Amino acid sequence: MPALRSRDDLTRYALLPLRVFLGVTFVYAGLDKLTDPAFLSASGQGSLGALMHSAHDTAAIPGLVDLGLKNPVAFGYALAIGELVVGLGTLLGLFARLAAAGGALISFTLWMTVSWPATPYYYGNDLAYLMAWLPLIIAGAPLLSADAIRPRRHRGRARR
Repeated sequence: MPALRSRDDLTRYALLPLRVFLGVTFVYAGLDKLTDPAFLSASGQGSLGALMHSAHDTAAIPGLVDLGLKNPVAFGYALAIGELVVGLGTLLGLFARLAAAGGALISFTLWMTVSWPATPYYYGNDLAYLMAWLPLIIAGAPLLSADAIRPRRHRGRARR
């Protein structure tokens, strides 16, 4: 990494800690779910099915919980793989805006279901994660990322 000499240099690198934090956290969350047989069960202690049943009556959007309850095991795998893909995309800066939008969607869904009843509202961490994804949706990953080195088709057209 080059020496940071000016305020502009610091500004360009400002989102890197956020990218690393969110990327590592979502990779960890995905792997944690994929390696926890109790979580990937339809019922029983520690299962996603049991969690969704307990969250149903307090969720802001119970219909989202109902969707997951149709097949909790498949939903658990989709959630875990989604977190893993979002985390890797964020860390690598590969399709960074799309990865951030996926992370925001996961965080929004969890906020509207599992962490909705948290009182006061700021105790529910999924809202904070949702807000943390927004700068990455807006800015993408312009530095130290696959997106920054991937050739863009529209660059050539802009010069003509």
